[in-house]
Amino acid sequence: MKKNVLSVLLVASLFITLLFGCGKKQDANSGSNGDVKTKDSHTIAVVVKDMSDPWFLRMQIGVEEFAKESGENCFVKGPSITDSAEQIQVIESLIEQNIDALCVVPIDPEACKPALKKAREKGIKVIVHEAAGFDECEYDVEAFNDAEYGEAMMDQLAKAMGEEGQYVTMVAFLSSVSHNLWMDAAVEHQKKTYPKMELIPDERIECEDNMDTAYNKAKEIIKKYPNIKGFLGASSYDPPGAAKAIDELGMTGKIFAVGTGVPSVSGPYLESGSNPCVLCWDPALSGKAMCKLAVMSIEGNTSDIVEGYDLGIEGYNKITVNGKDIAGKAILVINKDNMEDYNF
Repeated sequence: MKKNVLSVLLVASLFITLLFGCGKKQDANSGSNGDVKTKDSHTIAVVVKDMSDPWFLRMQIGVEEFAKESGENCFVKGPSITDSAEQIQVIESLIEQNIDALCVVPIDPEACKPALKKAREKGIKVIVHEAAGFDECEYDVEAFNDAEYGEAMMDQLAKAMGEEGQYVTMVAFLSSVSHNLWMDAAVEHQKKTYPKMELIPDERIECEDNMDTAYNKAKEIIKKYPNIKGFLGASSYDPPGAAKAIDELGMTGKIFAVGTGVPSVSGPYLESGSNPCVLCWDPALSGKAMCKLAVMSIEGNTSDIVEGYDLGIEGYNKITVNGKDIAGKAILVINKDNMEDYNF
């Protein structure tokens, strides 16, 4: 009788151990997006500005490549349109899931700050991009020094304009930190280097990261300032939007749009000459850089992140480090002659 009772108890004990043990194992090895992780992998969520933007679709490719190469569980989420409130909702949702790190390209860094602070308080590592000087993170990683990029854009615009004439700057949002840093540097560089160029009184146009908005505002500027000769845009939709207006108004060859852009959007205007060139960095590589820093932060290997460190990613082979701000050297200049080399 005692032997039978003992056998029953042992079987029951084994059943409970297996039941709860399997439950714990499944939770620990399941990614927040439903994918199964390997034992030593980490779950890293990358939050972009707009899931429909070709720029961020390219970034998604880089994140997926990093996941495949590293064995980490990385995935991309974001709003369906460039809307800060929607992006914050995405971040808040991810914080409640089983993730180890958040990599964010914030639409409005200040608006994102409370959510990212909450994430860090829960032990989630935070890496940001296009938000230099942001403090509620482990690191901000940029493809280049902001001032150098702004100066490079101005050099290209000055070349197109013959180093003289009126111009205006364009940003996605007046709250976009990196965009405004680039334009500030560009304007300062113009004043020192190209004295015959003149910034118009309506010096900074907010185009809401929308090509149609950039197009309509460019038409308004051309009407208001008939001697305008240049548009310098920070968002990848600014130069093609302005270039479309230039072409339609028959001002091709007389007014030029230069700035951040990608061949998949700016291609027709690179061909026409209204958008002589675009500058950019490969967002796929930026996505990889964010994920690499996330892994290093999770694993506590941040002592390696010093001046000159090689992240093992093209353009980030010799980084500069200023506190939390990290910069690579990955500026690209794309025109009609080399646009076919870049498939994004």
